[in-house]
Amino acid sequence: MEESKKHIAHFDLDSFFVSVEILNNPSLKGKPVLVGGYERGVVAACSYEARKFGIHSAMPMKKAMQLCPHAIITSSSRDQYSKFSRWVTDIIASKVPQFEKASIDEFYIDLSGMDKFFGVSKYAQELRHHISNETGLPISGGLSSARFISKMATNEAKPNGFLEIPHGKEKDFLWPLPVEKINGVGKETEIKLKALGFYKIEDLAKSTPEYLEKHLGKWGESLWRKSQGFGSAEIVTDWEQKSMSHENTFDKDHNDVEFLHKELVRLTEKTCYGLREDEKLTGCVTVKIRYKDFETTTRQEVIDYTALDDELIAKAKDIFNKSYQAGRPIRLIGVRFSQLIPFTMQMSLFDNKVEKLQLYKAVDNIKDRFGSKMVTKAVNSGSKENSDLNFTKHNKKKLPDDKGKLL
Repeated sequence: MEESKKHIAHFDLDSFFVSVEILNNPSLKGKPVLVGGYERGVVAACSYEARKFGIHSAMPMKKAMQLCPHAIITSSSRDQYSKFSRWVTDIIASKVPQFEKASIDEFYIDLSGMDKFFGVSKYAQELRHHISNETGLPISGGLSSARFISKMATNEAKPNGFLEIPHGKEKDFLWPLPVEKINGVGKETEIKLKALGFYKIEDLAKSTPEYLEKHLGKWGESLWRKSQGFGSAEIVTDWEQKSMSHENTFDKDHNDVEFLHKELVRLTEKTCYGLREDEKLTGCVTVKIRYKDFETTTRQEVIDYTALDDELIAKAKDIFNKSYQAGRPIRLIGVRFSQLIPFTMQMSLFDNKVEKLQLYKAVDNIKDRFGSKMVTKAVNSGSKENSDLNFTKHNKKKLPDDKGKLL
């Protein structure tokens, strides 16, 4: 019996952050817009008008303004990005049987089998138009037999377009494209491939997996398979159900708020570490409290997607303060992060968040090498938040600098 054909759609919200800014301030439409931090910040996203000047995401804002002095810098709608992302997610969830949220602005949809009831191409295009009409956001899409081909089709369809690669036409689409168009081929790999004489995907297809693996390792075989149009059609559907959590049952019951806050910070920090280790962002925080008499309460709140300790600690403490019945002894406390999505670099490219993320990753590295007790959070029980990092000395060990040398 012939295996049913796979139909994988890929949707990508065009210049997502910029598009949200324009929705909230229509006067920005048609202008070179940069979303991100000022002064020492970097470009998190830029409009197509700004890209004409050679500006791209992750570029230092100072350099971007040199390339386009009349560009408009904004991030005034930052609190809206997660809201619009969830809006699009809800629309897709209501219209298709299986989908994967690959990032805050990117989705894979499995439409396999729907060709028995609908025209798959027509359905995908109608869904794209529906999302755009409902939210006002431009969105591009691709449709093919494999994830990576659909994503490449989407990239070719931008801005605000749709491209279908019919079954059996994968090579016709792929082969004329330059090698750097393949997902995951960065600048270094591009240089290496061109040094080997591979300029177009067709050149890779005419090589052998053995030759490519010899020069590029396992990535070489993967490139050869992609050049032949072979790719995964698997959709990860349990992304929203996955969560990370830590909890602690005390040796004796506690009602000292300062102690409970310290424990909450420790658990949140530990969960944040796991979040960054798995390169995930969380969109929901839950705090669990179990009292002396075993009565258990949980309270959760949706938040803007993040992986930063200070934001998540502040939210966990806020939820705890709203939930805790003052004076009641607690036997267990826990923190859970859910609605996890893959880490998106753009989410950290605002104001001082790059520095924060680098700091937290440096701390993660210290913990990996010297143990989690090497770095702790300072917690002030007063009204003013204080979650500065304290570097504690254990057994007179010294801390490493960013080059691995002991200070």
